[in-house]
Order: sequence, then structure tokens, then C-alpha cells
Amino acid sequence: MNNYLQKHPNTFFVVLDAIVVIISYLLAWVLRFMTSLFGEPVRTLQFNYYARFLFIIVPLFLIIYCVFRLYSSGRTHGIRREAGNILQANAVGILILILVLYIIKQPHFARNMLVIFFILNVLLDFLFRNLARAMVNRLRTGEFNRKTVLLVGYSTSAEEYISRLVTNPQWGYNIFGILDDTMDIGTEYMGIKVIGRINNLVSLLEINTIDEIAITMGLNEYYKLESIVALTEKSGVHTMFIPDYYNIIPTKPYTEDLQGLPVVNIRYVPLNNPLSAFIKRAMDIVGSLICIVLFSPVMLAAVIGIKITSPGPVIFRQIRVGRHNREFEMYKFRSMKIQSEEEEKKGWTTKDDPRVTKFGSFIRKTSIDELPQLFNVIKGDMSLVGPRPERPQFVEQFRESIPRYMVKHQVRPGMTGWAQVNGYRGDTSIRKRIDCDLYYIENWTVGLDIKILFLTVFKGFVNKNAY
Repeated sequence: MNNYLQKHPNTFFVVLDAIVVIISYLLAWVLRFMTSLFGEPVRTLQFNYYARFLFIIVPLFLIIYCVFRLYSSGRTHGIRREAGNILQANAVGILILILVLYIIKQPHFARNMLVIFFILNVLLDFLFRNLARAMVNRLRTGEFNRKTVLLVGYSTSAEEYISRLVTNPQWGYNIFGILDDTMDIGTEYMGIKVIGRINNLVSLLEINTIDEIAITMGLNEYYKLESIVALTEKSGVHTMFIPDYYNIIPTKPYTEDLQGLPVVNIRYVPLNNPLSAFIKRAMDIVGSLICIVLFSPVMLAAVIGIKITSPGPVIFRQIRVGRHNREFEMYKFRSMKIQSEEEEKKGWTTKDDPRVTKFGSFIRKTSIDELPQLFNVIKGDMSLVGPRPERPQFVEQFRESIPRYMVKHQVRPGMTGWAQVNGYRGDTSIRKRIDCDLYYIENWTVGLDIKILFLTVFKGFVNKNAY
């Protein structure tokens, strides 16, 4: 078992997934038709009919798993990423099965059994994959199934790459050394030494078993890149390029093919995809309408509370900067006393701010004052989830002092966001808030939006930094 795991980990996972699919499907049949946990166990189709469907289900799910990259090299994959892929792959698989049943006009196949199968397959596959992954990682931490990597070039990216491999031995990498033309031979970083010059590459490859080459040269040596790639490709050794400008280009760059010319966009924004943008907009409209109905009693109580405790309008309108740097009018329940335009531009609200009314303090701390922004969402000025919008004067201030600050305006601003559920709200670090916003922009998925909305319910409504 251990020997097979170390030599053929991906094949092992294919076999494991097939077994898990079969077990989950049969267990779903037992729970649906042999128990009363999910309703009266009435069978209109025989077990043999359900069993024959496994000849469709098993290859179908393995193909879908392959599409969702569950069999790509998993040495450096995170648990959360794999869990997300498993969930999405199973959702697609179930939808295809339901479509097949509709096409063949089979109304007697128990759809709720497919729901049970979906839940079991996601849970069991995640469980068994992680048990197997733990075994593989344990083997790799030793001397099994390890890869030897040679670094070409000493730079900041080389140090970052070394630190990650050294601190994660379960990935199964041995670093042979570094070849560099600028550093003294013997120079060491985290136990890894410069062992020679770049022109030693060919002779070194001839006498040593190197599995991978990582080109980690500094920016000032990129003129050597073409010749180095030519040498590595002649050797047949798998070569990676780790750019020394990783702090500029994100981990998921958007690459385009311009008639054979590769174009790497500096910022990858999933929501620039028309389908993704449509899905998010549909979620915003449906979600905001549902929230308006659910929170209408709360909003009515807020209107009454404001009217009773402070003279003036119920709704406070303020200019904010939104998508593509366009200004829009954002709505909030008024939580302050009536102010002049100059007083209103004074700055952020601080603790014990005399401008805030007693009732206003309550609705600010509980985020009730933000509920009118649901109408901004319907109008298209905002989204349910996204970076929080700022006033124009602060945008002008931060665009000069905070690197990459303006990137947040590539998507619609949100009522809540990744920064807010991580505690960066109100009087907190702007830089850390922007880091969270950039993470959200570059890693947007439907699942991430749902996660943020879920966390907002438990962490975002009441906040100690909301004055």
C-alpha cells in the first residue's frame, strides 16, 4: 500500500474516488429505501435498476473530478481548495444526473436519494482523501516519492521559494542547491548553498539526478532566461519559472494569447468574466430583495426610532466612490445630528463622537444603519459583497499613500466584505483592509461570497470598531 502510494499517488486517488462514489451511492440507497429517515421507503424501481446507474455515475464523476483538477499534482494544494473543488464537482455531477433522468423521462428514480448521495459523497471523499493525503505526506516527509529541485539564480523569489519548501517537508522536495553568477560560492540561505555558476548547469545535470529546475533569477539577469530555458529543455528536466516580480503580479495572473504573443495582465479579476459578473449580479438582486422583505420590520423600527430621538431626515445620503472610480449616492439610516456640509466632511467617526445620537450609536454598532444600502444594490451601485466604498476625499488621500489602493475600484463596492468579516472595519488598518480587498478581488467565487455573507451574520453585524 505505502509503496504504491509513493509511486502512483494520482492513480491511487482515482481508484479511491471510484470506491468512495460506489460506497456513497449504495449507502444512499440503503438510507433512502431501507430506513425511514428520509420518508416512507416506498420503492417503485428495483435495486438492480439503481445499481446499473453506477456504470454511468462512476466514470462520469471521475471525468468531472479530472476537469476540476482533483488529479493534478497535489503536493502543494491546500485543504480548503481541494474541499471547494470536491463540492463544485459533485454539484455539477448531480445536476448532470438529474438532466439525464429528465432526458430519458424517468420520473420514478428517487431524486432525494441523489441529494443523500451528494452529501455522503462530498463528506466521504473529503475524509478519505485527507486520510490518504496524510499518509502520502508522511511518506514524503521521509525519503519516499521525493523530488530533487535545482535553483538557477539567487534572488528574493529564490529565498521565498526555499523558505516555503523547507518549512513544508510534507511537499516532498529536496533542494540540491543554487547556481548563481553574482553570489559567492558557499553563500547559504536556510541551509541551502550556492554550489556553482549558471554555466555549470549542463555538466551538473549530466552527473546528478535532478527532477525539477526552478529559474529564480533576479530581474537584472533576465537576459539569460532564453539560453537557460534552451539548456534545461535539452536535458528533458521539468522547468519552472518563479518571477522575481511576484510582489507585482498576483498568484493568479490572467494570461491572454494575442495571436501567439502571451499577454500577462497585472491583475486577475474573475468578475471581468461576463458569466461570473452575471451570476454575481443575479445573486445581488435576488439576495437584496429577500433581505428587504426579511429586514423590513427592523427597518421600520429604525425609522420610528430616528424620528422619535432626533429631528431631521431618516435617510442620510453620502457621495462615495464606486466601480470604475464613479461616484454614487450611498444610503444609510441617519445616525448623527444634522450637520453642515463642512462638518460632515470633518473626518471619520471616532469613539464617543458627539455628533452621533444615542439611537444612532445603537444602529451603528449593530449595522442597522447600513440596511438602506440594499436599495443601492438593486440600483446596481453596490453589491452585497465587495470592498467597502470610501468618500472622494479619502480616496484621493489613500491613492497616493497606500500601494494598490485604487485596484479595489475594479469591482462594485459591497455592503460587507472580506475585510469586514476579518475585523478590519471602522478605525482599523487601511493597509490590511486593502490586502483583504485585493484577496477578494483576485479570488472571487460564488462560494467565497456565500462564506462572507455567512460570516457577516455571526461576526459582522455587531462590531466594536463601529462608532
